[in-house]
Amino acid sequence: MEIIVMSLLKIYGVIPFLIVGFINAFVDLGHKIIIQNTIYKIYTGPEQLFLISIVNALMILPFIMVLSPSGFLADKFPKNSVMKISAWFSVALTCIICICYFLGAFWLAFVMTFIMGVQSAIYSPAKYGYIKELVGKDLLALGNGAISAVSIVAILAGMSVFSFSFELLYDPNLSDQNAVLRQIAPLGFLLILFAGFELFMAYRLPKLKETLDIKFDKDRYLKGQYLKENIKLITKDKIIWLCVVGIALFWSISQLYLVAFPNFTKSILLEENTFFVQITMACSGIGVIFGSLIAGRFSKNYIELGLIPFGALGVFLATFLTPHFESLYIHSIIFFFFGLCGAFFIIPLNSLMQFYAKENDLGKILAGNNFIQNVSMLVFLIFATLCAYFELRVENLFYFIMLVSFFGACYVVFKLPFSLVRLLVSFAFFQRYDLLVEGFKNVPEKGGVLLLGNHVSFIDWAIVQMAMPRKVHFVMERSIYSKWYIRIFLDRFGVIPVSSGASKGAFELVSSYLKKGEVVCLFPEGVLSRHGHLNEFKAGFEHIGKMLEESESVILPFYIRGLWGSSFSRSDEEFSARHRSLSKRNIAIVFGKIMSIHSTKEEVKSKVFELSFKAWESQCLAMQTIARVWIDNAKRNLSRIAIIDTITGSMTYRRLLALTLMLSLEIKKNTQKFDIKPKQGAYAPPQECVGILLPASMASSMCNLATLIAQKIVVNLNFTAGNKALNAAIENAGIKQIYTSRKFLEKLNNKGVYFEFGTDINWVYMEDIVAEFKAKKLKILSFLAMASFLPSFALKSIFSPQNNNLAVAAILFSSGSEGQPKGVMLNHRNILSNISQISDVLCTKDDDVMLSSLPPFHAFGLSVTTFLPLLDSIISVTFADPTDALGVAKAVAKNNITIMCGTSTFLGIYARNKKLDALMFESLRVVVSGAEKLKSEVRTAFEMKFHKRIYEGYGATETTPVASVNLPNKFDVDYWVCHRGTKEGSVGMPLPGTAVRIVDPNTLETLKNNEDGLILVGGHQVMVGYLNDKEKTDEVIVDIDDIRWYKTGDKGHLDDDGFLYIVDRYSRFAKIGGEMISLGALEEEIAKNLSGKDIKFCAVALEEEKKGEMIVLLLECNENEHEELCAQIKTSAMPAIFKPSHYLSVEKIPLLGSGKVDLKGAKELARELLGA
Repeated sequence: MEIIVMSLLKIYGVIPFLIVGFINAFVDLGHKIIIQNTIYKIYTGPEQLFLISIVNALMILPFIMVLSPSGFLADKFPKNSVMKISAWFSVALTCIICICYFLGAFWLAFVMTFIMGVQSAIYSPAKYGYIKELVGKDLLALGNGAISAVSIVAILAGMSVFSFSFELLYDPNLSDQNAVLRQIAPLGFLLILFAGFELFMAYRLPKLKETLDIKFDKDRYLKGQYLKENIKLITKDKIIWLCVVGIALFWSISQLYLVAFPNFTKSILLEENTFFVQITMACSGIGVIFGSLIAGRFSKNYIELGLIPFGALGVFLATFLTPHFESLYIHSIIFFFFGLCGAFFIIPLNSLMQFYAKENDLGKILAGNNFIQNVSMLVFLIFATLCAYFELRVENLFYFIMLVSFFGACYVVFKLPFSLVRLLVSFAFFQRYDLLVEGFKNVPEKGGVLLLGNHVSFIDWAIVQMAMPRKVHFVMERSIYSKWYIRIFLDRFGVIPVSSGASKGAFELVSSYLKKGEVVCLFPEGVLSRHGHLNEFKAGFEHIGKMLEESESVILPFYIRGLWGSSFSRSDEEFSARHRSLSKRNIAIVFGKIMSIHSTKEEVKSKVFELSFKAWESQCLAMQTIARVWIDNAKRNLSRIAIIDTITGSMTYRRLLALTLMLSLEIKKNTQKFDIKPKQGAYAPPQECVGILLPASMASSMCNLATLIAQKIVVNLNFTAGNKALNAAIENAGIKQIYTSRKFLEKLNNKGVYFEFGTDINWVYMEDIVAEFKAKKLKILSFLAMASFLPSFALKSIFSPQNNNLAVAAILFSSGSEGQPKGVMLNHRNILSNISQISDVLCTKDDDVMLSSLPPFHAFGLSVTTFLPLLDSIISVTFADPTDALGVAKAVAKNNITIMCGTSTFLGIYARNKKLDALMFESLRVVVSGAEKLKSEVRTAFEMKFHKRIYEGYGATETTPVASVNLPNKFDVDYWVCHRGTKEGSVGMPLPGTAVRIVDPNTLETLKNNEDGLILVGGHQVMVGYLNDKEKTDEVIVDIDDIRWYKTGDKGHLDDDGFLYIVDRYSRFAKIGGEMISLGALEEEIAKNLSGKDIKFCAVALEEEKKGEMIVLLLECNENEHEELCAQIKTSAMPAIFKPSHYLSVEKIPLLGSGKVDLKGAKELARELLGA
């Protein structure tokens, strides 16, 4: 809520507008209080009631008289100009009023109340019309609540300041109203001062619209034609008319209440002090403020209609209690309750009226609202005047108020029965859930609307109705609806029961509702999702669209986030149990832009997919830093095993937290010790970059977490990249200290890998840190005690006080498979959002164990296998060498690992290793492949050997890395439906919160399903940019439709169900004789021809004089096999243009540390062998 309020206050012009609204109400009320208090002191009984009623009538009458001109001015001219002119009049009027005070001209000052009313009447439509222009539809309810609260604070301040000042200046010996006015005359200067400040702030209001070319007809005004048009404009819309009547009723009751109470206190309670009387009545204002805040809390970015009947019932209760008590203290509580319920009643009504009003009619409607409201108040004041004239007891007025409020409350409940039921649902809902609505501005005010969105829980219907300001009719299976105990409740929500066997009749029934301008919601998936993803969209709504004209209805797509994993969803029980907590669950619903009623199911599903990005936004904005999340998670699981290293053993969260806190201080100390002063480039983060040269291990996990706790940036160095690439990375990142292990460096040396870095690089060895820590056992004990007993907030404030999730957390140097490695900057939000997405789709469980064998210098290894288990409370088992098939198998079998991630290359190694048996991998429930294309022969071999399916995913370092992934299929026995989560050959559907779009690579125009194009990935996991390379960043990052997209460079398409297929890299083409030959497609053809043979190969394109380029095939085989393989390819049925020009036998095809083919290295090797 605080974020939303801050977003409101950050809008340019909001603060000056609220100040202008405050002062205007303060000045108007100030003069009225002075006149009323004078009457209160001089007159008693019916005469007092009569004069106070006249004063209030003089303030109201102008709103009736200048209805049409005020609405015309608000519609024709910029509303800020109208408010400026009104402020000038306010300054002039307060000067005249001040003179009246000093002259003792009471009756002239009395009449000036009417003139001030004229100024307010002209100002009011401009003020309320300006709200919608200033804050938009999304924040309309909050904007109305803010201006209402500010106005009430002004009224409270006016009552307090002017009543208190009046009592200070008042002489009890005076018995003449003129003398009393002269006595309190200095208060006139206060009115002038504030009016002047109002004028100053009015010039700070931004101009939001131009002057319209419309004219005011004086004759029509005098004949009442403008009035008739404005009233007709209000009455022709049933909802606007009900809003106007409701608002008028409340203010009429309030007016009579405030007129009668002073007389009641003087004649019945015998209270003479005007300050105490005014303060008691001012409690209603405090109630309105609290009511406005609560209404805003319930509404946030939407309009909570359920508050209306609740508020009406509360107003009745307050009026019922008033005559029965004689204590001002109790009356203060009653007034507070009256104001509280009044805010519940009028704020949603005001917002609803503005929501349904057309832009160019808003001024007229608001003016008409003022007219009806003030006529109603005037009628009630005339009634009070007649009571005074006939000398009726004041208690009778309260009984009249009680009667009117009773019938008014009954009428509201009768007209809005579904709203009261909805509020009861809301109260129950908000005990456990916090709802945020996005895209509220996209909701059409009128006309037929077909709502289509995802379906993940049993209470999706409640979320939709709470977010919509219009009554929603839900399509429901008749067999469910026919149960009497459900039907009683659902009838309040206007459910449309349909039978699955009578499709045509069901379609006609729904289309009839849409033709009548109603809102209908159906879930095109038909059933609840079993895997949290979108299922196949049924074509039923397409048939409904065919029965409608384009102008009769629209489609409004929506997406609900936050209920997957709740007890209302169909997620695994173990996954749901992990997500249950005492804290509130954040739910978001996003409405997209309206679509044609004739849109296809593929078009709608595509839009719903993209809406998931916006739905995840609120959660991502609220994320902490990785270090703070780690501290929170470790504190929740102190005694549980956090990590198991296959070499050093296991460690609990308590011990790991203590050691990472100690190591973070050591890293900070080393920065000072080595006198490191970060000097970054123009496009680089200001924090120090710390190098880590370690494989997947407990030491690596500790270093990464400790560096982030120290609020520095982790740079995991690729120890397979070679000295040249490593030195370039170190220089680019400005690294001065590198954490590594002597034992690890020794192993690399044994493999012929040596590092030659600059003399300014400071090496820090983990063996030395361990020895130092062991020598300080008391220090370890003290940190263990801190980790055990200090609360999370204390640890975070001491060790990691900064909480900026947009700060860069890690720099990963891309694989460089096609050129020079690039430093990819990832912030905390990038990494944490991707972890949250992956956790959701994997449905992580408490007994899950994840293998962490991928190198942390790769995004997949850092985000997924290093950070995810430690931040998501699942055991991490580290193993340093992913190419050691037997070692990996032992780690899996001994630790009952359930989740294993790898590359196609590594998984192929396991499948080919004859020492591995299926029983070794028996504990695995999910095997995910990423980083490179999963070869079909690897998939087949792995599945046949281990009886485990590989789920292929897709992403890039720039997307932190996962963008899409296949999931296990789920079967719904109740509906006999397969919830498809995987398709062979695809890389799955985009993760929830990630958008994928296929576009033309030149124009970036969106392509149709099944049409190949450039793959764009949008989401909160898209990188910050390339380190010190803003130009390259701008080449690959593009903003389209308020989403930040990464141009992957991959070629592919989306099918009709939203599954993504990768065809090739745009850069992996050979241009031969003007023809573009896909090297990826060529490799697939060769694989088919070599089926059954365990041969590695790679196709590269080299320059060639005659045809521009030629294809060279590298084969990892011996000389005996080479000729046979070449002959097999040459004599195959492959198109001639696909066949390579040269076949080269190599001892080993170059690979990157991630297991991907080093395309740049392969190209250089081919050149070298050909002598090119």
